[in-house]
Amino acid sequence: MPPLLELRGLTVRYRGESGDTTAARDISLVLQPGEALGLVGESGSGKSSVAGAVLDCLGPSTRIDGQIMFEGQDLLALPRPRRRAVLGRRIGAVFQDPFTALNPALRIGAQIAEPMMHHLRMRPADAHRRAEALLVEMGIARAADIARAFPHQLSGGMKQRALIAAALACEPPLLILDEPTTALDVTVEAQILRLLAELRQRKSISVLFVSHNLGVVRRLCDSVAVMYASQLVEIGPAERVLDRPAHPYSLGLLASRPPLEAAPRGSRLPAIQGQMPIAPQPELACVFAPRCPFCEPRCETTSQSMVEMPSGAHAARCWKTGTLGPWPRQAISAQAGPAFRPGDALVNVTGLRREFATRSGMSAWQVSFTGGLPRLRHQVGRVAAVDSVSLTISPGEVLGLVGESGCGKSTLGRIILQLIRQGSGSVEFDGHDLAMLAGSDRHDFRRQAQIVFQNVGSSLNPRLSVGDALGRPLTLFGLADRRTRAAQVDALLEMVRLPASYRLRFPHELSGGERQRVAIARALASKPRFLVCDEPVSALDVSVQATIINLLADLRDEFGLAYLFISHDLAVVAQLSDRVAVMYRGRICETGPTAEVLAAPRHPYTRTLLASAVDDLPAAGVADTPPAASEFLAVNIRGG
Repeated sequence: MPPLLELRGLTVRYRGESGDTTAARDISLVLQPGEALGLVGESGSGKSSVAGAVLDCLGPSTRIDGQIMFEGQDLLALPRPRRRAVLGRRIGAVFQDPFTALNPALRIGAQIAEPMMHHLRMRPADAHRRAEALLVEMGIARAADIARAFPHQLSGGMKQRALIAAALACEPPLLILDEPTTALDVTVEAQILRLLAELRQRKSISVLFVSHNLGVVRRLCDSVAVMYASQLVEIGPAERVLDRPAHPYSLGLLASRPPLEAAPRGSRLPAIQGQMPIAPQPELACVFAPRCPFCEPRCETTSQSMVEMPSGAHAARCWKTGTLGPWPRQAISAQAGPAFRPGDALVNVTGLRREFATRSGMSAWQVSFTGGLPRLRHQVGRVAAVDSVSLTISPGEVLGLVGESGCGKSTLGRIILQLIRQGSGSVEFDGHDLAMLAGSDRHDFRRQAQIVFQNVGSSLNPRLSVGDALGRPLTLFGLADRRTRAAQVDALLEMVRLPASYRLRFPHELSGGERQRVAIARALASKPRFLVCDEPVSALDVSVQATIINLLADLRDEFGLAYLFISHDLAVVAQLSDRVAVMYRGRICETGPTAEVLAAPRHPYTRTLLASAVDDLPAAGVADTPPAASEFLAVNIRGG
C-alpha cells in the first residue's frame, strides 16, 4: 500500500540577520493510511517546524528543501493556489492553543462551516447544519447552542472539540495535531484522546501527532519518531520506542516522567542536565553528547548515523544502541521525615467564598413581555468560584491543589495572597487576619508570601533584563542597596542553578525552563516563607519539568518553604506534595496525605482524575468523566 504522507530529506531553515538557522535537518518519515505517528521531543527540537512545513504556515523567510509527498504528489512542487486547495480539502490541522486558533469575533458554527463553503462549495444553510452535526459527532450535547456561541463562552475542552470539528469538516484523510492537549486538564484530555481514537476507528483517518507528552502519544499512536536539536534520533513502533528506547535522549525523556505515586521527600526525579544546543553541528559530533550520561570520547568527535535494530522497523542515531543501562538518578541525602509539624498553621483558610458576576453591562438587561407589554429587567447572574473552602498549610509543608480548569484553584491561590479579596470567610497568615492588615503589616506580608505564575512569558517584563527583574523586589522591600544588589542577584541566580552572566539577558533570550527559573528566583528574592506555585510546570517539556520540580524540592528543603502547589497534573503533584486537596466546582471535595489519596481515593471525582491520569492504557479504556466544571461558560465567569 502506498504511503499517504512521506517526507524525503525534509530540511527547514529560517533566514535571519546573522545567518540561517536549521530547525529540521534531513527528516525522512512515512505515514501509512489509517496510521497515527507521534512526533516527540522537547521545545526547540524542530517537531513543530516539520508540521508547519507540511501545512505551509512557516512564513516567507523560511527555506524548505526535500520532498513532501502526499497522495503521490510533491506538495513543495505544486503552485501555491493548488497547494492551498489540497491543504484545506485533504489535510486538516488542530493547533496547540484553542484560545488563539479560533476567531473571537465569529460564532463557532460559522468557523466550522467556513471550510465547507470554501472547499466543498456548500450553501451556507447546509454548511451550518453540517457544522451542528459535526459538533454532535464531537460528543457535544447542545450542538445548536454551541454553534451560536462565541469562543470566549466555551471551556478549553469545548474549544478544542470545535477545532477538531472544523479540521474534519471536509473529511480529510490526514489530520495534523500540534500539541492539541497541552493546555487541557487530564479529564478533558482523556475525553479528547478518546474522541480522536474513535474518529480514527470510524473514519480511518491518518494522524501526525506532535507532542512532548509521551503518555498521550502512548495512548494514541502506532509509531513514534523522536527529534532532538533538528535531527531525527529514533523511530519505530510505539511499544518498542516507549518501552525499550534505543537512543539515550529517548531514555532520558522517559526517565524524566513523574510516576503517579507519592514520592518521599528525599527523592528526586531523573532529569536531563544542560540545555539543547542553539547551533548544533551533527556533521562533527553527536548533538546529544554534552548532555548524555553514556557519552564516550568517540561520541564527541564522530557524527552519528541511524542504526537499524535487529528486530527491524526500529532505528536510532547512536552507535551504542542496545548497550545502554538505566538513566542515572540524582544523588540526594536521605531525609528522616517531613520538615514540618502538622498543626503549626502558617496559612489558615476558613469558610472562604468568592462570587463573580456571570452577566454584566448590556448583557445583564433582559426583555420580558409580562402582561403583553415589553419590560426591561436587570438580571445579574452570580457564580461561586470559591465556595466554603477551609484548609491549613504548615511551615515547610507542600499542599498540592488539583482540579480541572474553572474549578477555582487559581482564584483560591490569589485570594490567599490577597490579590483578590474574598466575599466572606477569612485568611490568616502566621496568626494574623489578612483582611485586617494595613500599612507596614501588609507590606511585610507581601514580602513573606510570593507567587510563581503559570505563564512566565507574560509575567516577566520583556523590557527588563534578568538582573533588573531580580533586583526590583530587593529594592522594593529594602533588602539591598546599590552596592550589594548585584551580589544578591548573582546569589539568586546561583540558587536556581543559572550562571551569573544571565543577569544581562532578556526574557526572549531564555528557554521556557530558564524563564521559569528566573520567575522562581524573583519570588525568592524577598526571602518569603510561603509560595503559591500556580501551574509552574504545565507548559514545560517533561525533561525541563523534572528539573524545575527537583529545584522546588531542593529550595523547600534548604529554606523550609511552604508551598501551595496548584496543578491539574496529579503525577507532578505527587512528586512534591505532603498533602493533596482536590477541588471541584469551587469546593474542596477531598483532602489527605498524598499517598492515601492516590492509593484509596474516596470521592468519585478524585477517582476520575486518577483514572484519567493513567497513561499506559488505550484511550478507550479510560473511565468516563463527569461533566466539566463549566462546559458552556457565560461571559465573565472566572475561576482557576
